Order: sequence, then C-alpha cells, then structure tokens
Amino acid sequence: MSRDAQTLISDDDVERFQRDGVVVLRQIFTQDWLDRLAQGIERNLRLPGPMAIHYTGEDSPGRFFGDYCNWRRIPQYRYFVTRSPAAEMAARLMGSERAQFFHEHVLVKEPGTAEPTPWHHDLPYYCVDGDDTVSFWTPMDPVPEQVCPKFVAGSHRWGKLFYPRMFKDGENYDYKGAGYEPVPDIEGNPGDYDILSWSLEPGDAVAFNYKTLHSAPPNPGPGRRRGFAHRWLGDDVRFCERPGKSSPPFPEMGVDLKPGDRMEGEWFPVIWPPQLEEEGAAE
Repeated sequence: MSRDAQTLISDDDVERFQRDGVVVLRQIFTQDWLDRLAQGIERNLRLPGPMAIHYTGEDSPGRFFGDYCNWRRIPQYRYFVTRSPAAEMAARLMGSERAQFFHEHVLVKEPGTAEPTPWHHDLPYYCVDGDDTVSFWTPMDPVPEQVCPKFVAGSHRWGKLFYPRMFKDGENYDYKGAGYEPVPDIEGNPGDYDILSWSLEPGDAVAFNYKTLHSAPPNPGPGRRRGFAHRWLGDDVRFCERPGKSSPPFPEMGVDLKPGDRMEGEWFPVIWPPQLEEEGAAE
C-alpha cells in the first residue's frame, strides 16, 4: 500500500467503512482528476451509450440521466479507472489484496429535476456476490446535504437481499424465486434507521458497500448534480446468476462465466496491485 493511499484513507476511514458500510472521504481526488471526469461526462451526455436512460418524463422539469459501462470507449473514464488512486483506495477500504474494476455509472440530475432515486442496494442488481465490494460516488459539483445521497448505516450487515427497483417508478424487478424481500419503508420511518448524509464538495467522495441501502433526493435547486460512481471488486467476489436480468447485463454483453467463477475478462481488469493488471484477464 502506497503512502498516498494510507494518507488519503485513514485507519478510522477503514473502520467506519467496515462498520457502517459507508464513509465520507474528503478531498481524495485532485482537480486534475475532476476536470478529466467532467470532460468525460459531457462527452457521455453528447454521445450516450446503448444502455443510457432518461428517467425524467416528457412533461417533467429538469433532466435525470443515467448511463454505464462506457469506460472502454470514453478515454477520460478509462484514464481515471486505470491511472487514478481509486483502485488502491478501494483495496484499502475493502481489506483486499487486489482491486478489480467492475463498472462506472454516471448519474446526472440537472437543476429542477423532481425525480428521486428510490431506496435500494446495489448487489441484487449485479451478477456478482461477495462481501469485498466498494463503490465511490464522486460528485463534480457542490452537493448540499439536502440533495446528497442518503445511506442506512450498518444495513450491509443485515444479511438480507432486497428486490432491485426500477429507478423510473420504484417498482420491484420481476425476480422469480426465494431470497428477496421488499425494501422497507425507510422514508416513512426515518427514526427507525441510522441515516447518514453529508454536504460534499468536488474532490470528496462517498464510499459504500454494494449491500448498503441508499437513495438520492430530487435536485430542485439551481445547481447541477453530476455524480460519477466507480465500482470495485475485492478478493472474495465471484460471478453469480440472478433470477432475472442483471444490471449491467454482462451475460448479454458477452461475459461467459459460471457461478463461483472469479470475474475475468476485459471488462474486469485487475488495477491494483499494478503488476497484476495484465494478468487480470488470464487468471
């Protein structure tokens, strides 16, 4: 572990992440990285990928845009994924020897956007299973606490899987089979949960486990809310099948793995430690 990662991610940060499933990290990305990501996001908005979604209705104000799995075609994203300190910081938070990239997810709420992001956790959407996971939500803009994503502390340790939900209408995915529960009514019973949220500045990030429940408010104010989420896999993560279409739909994108396999191939490079990067697709 380099001195930079140990400086940027303290022992207290690691403890909070492991305990709460979420931690705010202050000024871990320099302006150069933010400028590069902002350029990539504008390119992404101009040239959406095949899985881009506009969540706002035709008659709704603002714009809620989402897109993912574009890091291989957008140079600014690729450079950030492969060259920034994110992978090393991910490994430190997860307590993993290695950090593989999973995918990026861009979520932009323009001023006046009325749509919230419903309460959910990410793991049931994904074709992976394991405890060693982390997403960094990295804002390009100042984010007042009232429009910052919200997280239920400790929910990654509940031992439950909740139905994935559609961002457009909050409806559950049509997953067949046992093992999934409806997301509890967190918004209606906030006193029952330890809900964490923060005011953020560009350079900050919120790191959270794939099992941590979270949501995001509308963006009614005058400022943009451009978020670049980058998602990482640690030592114990393996491929799994879900009882419906996963998101991202990697099996439909040519990823041919069996349950229990380590995530392999060009989509999932090992970025940390650097000497394993070239071996990632061959292990």
